[in-house]
Amino acid sequence: MRRAGIDERSLPAASAPHETRANSVLRPIVFGANDGLVSNLALVMGVAGATSEPGIIVLAGVAGLIAGAFSMGVGEYISVQSQRELLDYQVAFQRKQLREAPEQERAILAGLYLERGFSHDEADQFVDAVFDEPDHAVRLLIFEEVGLDARSIGSPLAAAGGSFVAFTAGAFVPLLPYLLTAGSLAFNASLFVSLAALALLGAGIAALTRRSGWYGAIRQVLLGGIAAGVTYAVGHAIGIGIG
Repeated sequence: MRRAGIDERSLPAASAPHETRANSVLRPIVFGANDGLVSNLALVMGVAGATSEPGIIVLAGVAGLIAGAFSMGVGEYISVQSQRELLDYQVAFQRKQLREAPEQERAILAGLYLERGFSHDEADQFVDAVFDEPDHAVRLLIFEEVGLDARSIGSPLAAAGGSFVAFTAGAFVPLLPYLLTAGSLAFNASLFVSLAALALLGAGIAALTRRSGWYGAIRQVLLGGIAAGVTYAVGHAIGIGIG
């Protein structure tokens, strides 16, 4: 049977966990490295299309690496920290609501489960059990009403650091050949190693999303190649215009 384009015969056993802790840590690293690789590959190719001067290409690549890494790190920190601050506010507000209007909150939670097919008796019994433990009631109400769950919000510093390092590693790949050599050799090597790294990252992303590794690798190479080709063409056109 196939659902949403997935062959159920390829799925793991029903007793298998949905996701391991290692996968939840690996995901932002893989995607951060992918962002760094694609963005700096496009930048390096764009500048290389405009000029063959290795110093200018290296300067652009280093600037793109540093700016992108800090942008990713700051963005992840603000994103995760904002979620934690919003969660703290919602916890305080929900506790106040439970103290001052407990019946209103009971009715809200019961109504949510009635909409999901619970009978009135089942919904009331469930709400009674939840409200026996106020902390549990607060967490469940916040999740049901706002969609926030403390388990899905990590450390802002860990998110920022992981994104910074992953982006830096990815962005360094297309820059490395220009630090070792120059001319057409550097250009071809930069493109080759970047596309190879994109294939590996695509396969890694496919593993996280339970897709074919070949599918992920080819998709990633095509998309990264298109980005590199477009920016190279634009850089080349600008270089000709300036010349």
